[in-house]
Order: sequence, then structure tokens, then C-alpha cells
Amino acid sequence: MPFFYFDYWYLILVLPAVLVSLWAQIRVKSTFAKYSRQSVRSGMTGARASQYIQQANGIRTGVEAVAGSLSDHYDPRSNTIRLSQDVYDRATVAAVGVAAHETGHALQHAEGYGPVKLRTKMVPVTNFASGLSPILIILGIIFSMTALAYAGIALFSVATLFQLVTLPVEFNASRRAVVALEQSGQFSDEEMRGVRRVLTAAALTYVAALFVSLMSLLRLILLVSGRGSRRR
Repeated sequence: MPFFYFDYWYLILVLPAVLVSLWAQIRVKSTFAKYSRQSVRSGMTGARASQYIQQANGIRTGVEAVAGSLSDHYDPRSNTIRLSQDVYDRATVAAVGVAAHETGHALQHAEGYGPVKLRTKMVPVTNFASGLSPILIILGIIFSMTALAYAGIALFSVATLFQLVTLPVEFNASRRAVVALEQSGQFSDEEMRGVRRVLTAAALTYVAALFVSLMSLLRLILLVSGRGSRRR
């Protein structure tokens, strides 16, 4: 079992991807902190920015404050945008950008954006696959049952596919956010540059997550295929 957890494929493939992911998380936090100190001249808070975008696009979604930092999200089950306190009632570049992004998700759901519908349908399948995958892989390796291990890898690939589908969803929400804020005419070019940097930093975390998942999938394939070739 130590071979399974501490192998050179992990060091070569997965560890660098994990380090990239950590860098992306640090960057999004530092970028958010930087632009949380830059106020917007319009005085528009994150909550107000969301409401403005909703009105401009003819939708109506609840906006609530939640505890935590960078805990902002859109809940499609209750059709509610939940914004952290650093976003909800703050009139900063970071707050406006994050609130607009989450409102972009609400716009996606309102119009039935294809990748969102696909991602929603994949959630229960991905949860099931993610729970069963490591069990099958470990059992397959312990009992030298290559087919069982590959079945686990196939399930793991579902989670990787989910990460891939997430990218266009997040990129599209950010694009909608930028367009909506630009069309409002209430933000300067400098403020919009800050919004783009905040959203770009956030997008990198999803790219990094996909990178980690892909490298982990490749590692598993190489581990299992290597064990099979040694038996031959």
C-alpha cells in the first residue's frame, strides 16, 4: 500500500499540479484582498450590483448575506445568490466583480444555458462515482484485479469530466459579469480592469482543479497499467 500512496508518478505528475492549485488559491485571495481596498466611485455595493444586473436582464433572484470569506455562490435550488459580508455590503471593485459573477450564474439558469444544465445533471453521478472510485481502485490493486481497478479509474474520469464541464460555466458567468458592468456605464476603465483581474484569478482556480484531476487520472492509469505489465 505505501507504493500506492507514495509512488514516483505522484511526485512527477500530481504534486506539481497540487502546487499550481495552491498558487492559484493564494493568487485569488491576494487579488481579492487588493481590490477589496479599492472603492468604486459609484458607491454601488455587491448586493446592489447584483440587483442592478437582474433588473437590466429581466430576472428576479434573491440576494442574501452569508458568513465566511469568498463563500459567495448561487444556489439554483432556492434561486438565491449568497454573498459574503466582504461582498454583500461593500462598495469595492472586488465586491462588485464577485457579485456580478454570481449573478451571471443566475442569468445562466434563467435562460437554460446548456453547460449549466449538463453540469447539474452530472452532480449526482459525479458524487456517486467519486465515492466509489477509490474503493474499487484500492481493492483492485490489493487483490491484483486489474479490471476492477480500471472500473474505478473509469468512475474517477467522471469527476474529471465534471471539472471540464465546469470551466465553460465559470468562464461564461465571468463574461456575463464583465458585459453587464460595462453596459451599466457606472464603472471607470480602471475599475473594470480590476474586475477582470479578480475574475481571472478566480477562473485560474478552476483551471488548476482540472489540472490536478487530469494528472491524478493519468497517475492512476500509469499505476494500474504498470502493475499489469509487471505480471506479464
